[in-house]
Amino acid sequence: MSEATFDYIIVGAGTAGCLLANRLSADARKRVLLIEAGRKDDYHWIHIPVGYLYCIGNPRTDWLYNTAPDAGLNGRSLKYPRGKVLGGCSSINGMIYMRGQARDYNQWADITGDSRWRWDQCLPYFKLHEDHFGGANAMHGAKGVKSEVLLADKTVYGETLRHHNAGGEWRIEKQRLRWDVLDAFAEAAVQAGVPATNDFNQGDNEGVGYFEVNQKSGWRWNTPKAFLRPTCYARPNFELWSSAQVSKLLMTQDADGQQRCSGVEVWTGAGGFVQVTAKHAVVLSAGSIGSPQILQLSGLGPASLLKEHGIEPVIDLPGVGANLQDHLQIRSVFKVQGVQTLNTLANSWWGKAKIGMEYVFKRSGPMSMAPSQLGAFTRSSPDQPFTNIEYHVQPLSLDAFGEPLHSFPAFTASVCNLNPTSRGTVNIVSPKFVDAPKITPNYLSTHEDRKVAADSLRVTRRIAAQPALAKYKPVEWKPGVQYQSDDDLARLAGDIATTIFHPVGTARMGRIDDTQAVVDPELRVRDGRGGVVRGLRVVDASVMPTITSGNTNSPTLMLAEKAAQWLAHEALASS
Repeated sequence: MSEATFDYIIVGAGTAGCLLANRLSADARKRVLLIEAGRKDDYHWIHIPVGYLYCIGNPRTDWLYNTAPDAGLNGRSLKYPRGKVLGGCSSINGMIYMRGQARDYNQWADITGDSRWRWDQCLPYFKLHEDHFGGANAMHGAKGVKSEVLLADKTVYGETLRHHNAGGEWRIEKQRLRWDVLDAFAEAAVQAGVPATNDFNQGDNEGVGYFEVNQKSGWRWNTPKAFLRPTCYARPNFELWSSAQVSKLLMTQDADGQQRCSGVEVWTGAGGFVQVTAKHAVVLSAGSIGSPQILQLSGLGPASLLKEHGIEPVIDLPGVGANLQDHLQIRSVFKVQGVQTLNTLANSWWGKAKIGMEYVFKRSGPMSMAPSQLGAFTRSSPDQPFTNIEYHVQPLSLDAFGEPLHSFPAFTASVCNLNPTSRGTVNIVSPKFVDAPKITPNYLSTHEDRKVAADSLRVTRRIAAQPALAKYKPVEWKPGVQYQSDDDLARLAGDIATTIFHPVGTARMGRIDDTQAVVDPELRVRDGRGGVVRGLRVVDASVMPTITSGNTNSPTLMLAEKAAQWLAHEALASS
């Protein structure tokens, strides 16, 4: 084994990891190592928006996980895509920019007892890295506009980032296409009581409208483009290791008996194992599947699970790998007449050529499409206290992801429960880092989730029955109008529902005395004795105590922005 020392080691060059690397390496006095198990993002399909079709399920860019057979899905197992490439899931996801709802963050503050997680305390950290096409205002940030976070930070950290003109890296644009059938669906949703909106990101996302996306001029905008290429690659204090997988954390004990993470062990392939040490901190940003796996392999997790696999527990943390939450989408397909959909546009060589030429010359059209174009947020039933379901609406239909488009014109309205009460687990199956963990989502395992599933399908039917869509004569092709009762619809949801790729919560934050919490409100790993492990933080979607009411990529960037500031301040205080 060879050895190397850095100030910060960031495990995982995904959504959180790239932002953290940018912020922490801005201080030229700090050496930063960013480690990514996947390859660099030089695969062309990463950058063409429709290329997610060729990245998900591709070993070049995807971990290729599968869930365990799930009782809530009537025994089915699902493919569970996670980005294994520079940029992580930001390189293969749906590119939708969505913060969630203010109540999500207020709930985090209540759970952790820390008001810094309230919506009004999180909003400035969203705005810091945001480059919104509409420019800066009370709700959005833009490149070139000084961030209130950095203006208020009088430390060397704030001074350094101001000097580097940091901020505004994360580009958000309107989509570069529209569809008549989606416009009709939006009008039908309004007729069904869902208000129109042109901004889902102001704290209350109720409404219907086209999603805003992380694209720039028709290309995918992933986190390496935003946070690494313009800056980090030119910094002599920054180093990136790709195709390098962390096998475990290196745990030591200080003279006072306090546990410390001193570094990581990395498998580099032909180079074998390398041990790397960190002066200030190891930051685990391997995602909601990878982070709990690495913690467990390192002896931090449920003691009984670790002993079962021959791993000596360092800290008994029962919450590691627990609390898994995800958005489960139920896809309804409606055949239509007299309107163009992607099914009919792409069913001939001429249509495919037209699509390709439009993208080549205009960077628009179907090849610039996010997986879902139109969104809607509403309540599954009038007795719900807040907006609790989300629609992803598409001008196409197919039997399953990756399958050919249907030959008939159709649209798909996928609906998900924003706040599921079902909880799953992620657990190692052996002491070997190369063995994928067991992912058990436990979808639809509560009465509340099954009720929302049934009610949401009824909402879909109510929207489809409105006058705005009547001219296209929609006919429910899937699941079929023969399913009507709560039991029928809930069972049906188990047959057809799929993940929408938003796993969170498997290393959740909480109060320092919360025995089920993995990290404290500043994302430091608990030591199980009322303190924290020195030199170790988890910064990714796994720390979310509850899932946000929308797509999870943007909230992950926000919490990474907060964590970067905390890490820098901690290093300043100890110097």
